[in-house]
This record gives sequence, C-alpha cells and structure tokens, in this order.
Amino acid sequence: MDLETLLGYEWGIMAPEFIILGVATLLSLLDLFMGRNRDRRPLAWIGIAGIIAAIAFLVGMVGNDVTSILADTFRLDSFAIAFKLLLLVGAGMVLLLAMNDQPKEGIEYRGEYFYLLLTGLLGAMVMSSSGDLITIFVGLELLSISSYILAGLRKRNQLSNESAMKYVINGSISTAITLFGLSYVYGLAGTTNLKEIFLSFSNLQGNQELYILGIALLMIVVGISFKLATAPFHMWAPDVYQGAPTPVTAFLSVVSKTAGFIVLLRLVVTVFGNVPSGDEESPFLLYRLQDFIAVLAGITMIVGNTVALKQRNIKRLLAYSSIAHAGYLLVAFATLSYFMFDAIWFYLLAYLFMNIGVFAIIQVISNKTDSEDISEFAGLYQRSPITAIALGILILSLAGIPGTAGFIGKVNIFLGAFMTNPAHYVLASVMIATTVVSYFYYFGIFTQMFFRPAGDKSKIQLPVGVLIVMILSVVGTIVFGLFPGIAFDFLTSINNFGDFVN
Repeated sequence: MDLETLLGYEWGIMAPEFIILGVATLLSLLDLFMGRNRDRRPLAWIGIAGIIAAIAFLVGMVGNDVTSILADTFRLDSFAIAFKLLLLVGAGMVLLLAMNDQPKEGIEYRGEYFYLLLTGLLGAMVMSSSGDLITIFVGLELLSISSYILAGLRKRNQLSNESAMKYVINGSISTAITLFGLSYVYGLAGTTNLKEIFLSFSNLQGNQELYILGIALLMIVVGISFKLATAPFHMWAPDVYQGAPTPVTAFLSVVSKTAGFIVLLRLVVTVFGNVPSGDEESPFLLYRLQDFIAVLAGITMIVGNTVALKQRNIKRLLAYSSIAHAGYLLVAFATLSYFMFDAIWFYLLAYLFMNIGVFAIIQVISNKTDSEDISEFAGLYQRSPITAIALGILILSLAGIPGTAGFIGKVNIFLGAFMTNPAHYVLASVMIATTVVSYFYYFGIFTQMFFRPAGDKSKIQLPVGVLIVMILSVVGTIVFGLFPGIAFDFLTSINNFGDFVN
C-alpha cells in the first residue's frame, strides 16, 4: 500500500477509536511513571474526558453516508453509531464507579483498572464497526482478554481468583467454538469480508454446502451464547459476577453483553441473512434456526428467573437476572423482524441505565459492610431515603413496571413477537410468565429496603462518582420510560439501521 492511498482514507470515521486508544496508552504511561504510593484515581477522570470527546466526535458523524475504509474491514453506518453510543456511555459510567471502588482488601494495581476498561471498550467498538471476520475476531479477543484480567484484579481475594479462572476457561471454549464455525464460513466463501460473503452465499444451491453452513451457523450462535451468558451456557456468570470487582461486574453485564449482541447481529444477520435454505416454506437458512433460538430464549428466561429466587448474594442474584434479560433480548432476535434492531437497541439502552445504577448502590453498601448479602439492604430507607428511592426506581425498571424504560423495552420485544407470520405466541407467553416470576426476587429487595429494620443506623454517604452515576441512571430510566420517542427519534435520524448491509 503506497503512502498516497494510505493518506486518502477517511481516517476521521475512526476518530472515536483513536481517542480511546490514545487515552488508554496515555493512562498506561502515566501509571508506569507515577510513584508507587500516588493516588491513581485522577487517571479515571482523564479516561472519562476521553470518552466524552469520543462521544462528541461520534455524535458529529450522525447523518453521514455509509463509509468504509481499509478494504471494507472498518465501516461507519447507523448500526455502528447507535451501538457505539451505548458502549461509550456505559463505559464512562463504569469508570465513575471504578474510581470510587474501595474493597476491604484493596486494589493494588488501580492504574490497570482504568486503562483495561478502556481497552475492553475499544474492542467492543471495533466489533460494532467491523466489516470483516478478522476485525470482528480481533475486537472480540481484545474485549475478552481485558475482561479476563479485570475479573481477577482483586488478586488477594479467593473468589476473584476463582472467577477469573472460570471466565478464562469458558471464554476460551466459546472462542474456539466460534472460530471453528467461522472457519467453515471462510472455507465456503473464500473471503473474510462480510459484504462479499453476503453476496456470495445468496447463490448457494448444493445441499452439502448448505449443510456445512447450517453447522457453522449453529456453532457461531453457541459460541456467542457463552459470551451472552444464555442458558445452558451461563454457568460461568454467577461466579464471575460475584468474584469480580463490582465495577467490572457492571462492565460485564452491560458493555460486554451489548458487545455480544453486536456480534450476533453484525455477524449472524450479515453472513447468514441471505443464505437460501432449499425449503420453500423457510426460504432463508437463518429462518430455519428460529426454533432453536426461540428454545434458547425460553430456557434462558426460565432458568435465569427461577434460579434467582433462591439467591442471597445480591451480585449472584443480578447475575441470574442478567441471564434472564439476555433471554428477553433473544426473543427479539428470534422474531427476525425488521423491528428487531430497534427493539434490541432500546432494551440495551434501558438495561444500561437501570443495571449500572443498581451496581453503583451495591458497590457503596458492599464496600461499607464487606458483605453482599441481601440482608445488608435492610432499613436502607431509614439510613438514606434518597438512595433507597433511587434503587427502588431502578429495580422497578428491571422488573418492567410501567413508567420506566425497562417497561417500554419489554413491551417493544413483546409486541415484536406478534409482528411475524406465524406469530411467536408461546415465546411471548413464556416472557410474560417469567417476568411475573421475577417480581418475587426484585420485590424481595424492596421488602428489605422499606419494611425491615436497619441493623446499622449509620448514614450512607455516596462518593461523587457514584452519585453522578445514580442520578444519570434514574433520570435516564424515567425519561426514556415516559418519553421513549426521544430514543426512537434518534434512530430515525440515523436511518433506522436501513444501511446495515449496504
């Protein structure tokens, strides 16, 4: 590649990625040369400033035509803009939590805490703009490796060490399965470019090729299911959520899960959305996988909500809650309707605010009491009424109560289940039933906060970072619950994902 061609690329579309990369590099160098006993928390503010700058550049690209560079390996379209915005906002809120995380055993390597969160964010952003199998895999591994290290950052904590080991093992298995499926795709297409694969697979006729692609599709979905923590591939999630530092748990539950659905949509829909099935009733191969995805969604919702009923550790409870929410999102994916993208994006937006907000309050209480038992929330309303009310609003959103963003997200997915022919009545019924089951453990937390006496009468003081996250979470939950049109107007302004495969 000559210099003229290299300089001719529109590098501006990668400005958010360059900013995050530059800030992560800067933080690593500052951490290296800072004194051993110097406070590393100011590094988090630098990271947050970088994220704000990246958001500003990203918003400035709204309305631009689809642009791709580097032989179509990196593309900027409405899908990339919409999901990068979720990733950046989520990572920024997690950084605010990380700077105020003070577990009893301490965190010796706090500098790594901040720039590893940024490298994980960078991997997720690369995936959202990937137009090639290789860049998707590189982004996936950058996110995964950063997450493995973050999960074991409390190296003097036995649960943290256990969670990191389980995460590495399960993550390696999922990567191997996904890569095996991708190797079949590359072998049949002869290219790693997603757009070229989409066009080349549209003319497949041989039964052998279709059979191999069916196996590839199944393996890719199973491999990604590990990343999404959908049942029965969820076994790592409760232990990792419990053992990891609370901000890392929030990062895994929001940013990493969003990245998982980015891969699912970008990879599976693009690669397999145009593959003929050889069956007149189901013209495309992806539609023949609908029943499998629907079963996966049903099992995930049932397992996540029922097992959560018996949990006493709040982070394990939220791990199973996260599994259940992955099931709700899979309901939208199982419909394969045009509204699928909008429904998944809005639900992830709502989930971002309500989940990170809950983890922010959990972090303060667990750091204060050195316990993550639900009983530690007893009498929270007496100790800190505003905090209890804020947590109550966020839990109502997780439960899907009207007036919250979580309710709108679930309604969108529920209605989407009836927009296809035939409609997914059974899946919609399972979604309603499991949502009702979730009320029992969500309102169990309510009972502790408002109707149980406080064992410790001391007031709870929220650090500045946690207070900012709590305010943003509550405001976002209420605003998008009462005025969801704001979010959908934004999607309309970026063409409602109409340029996804252009």
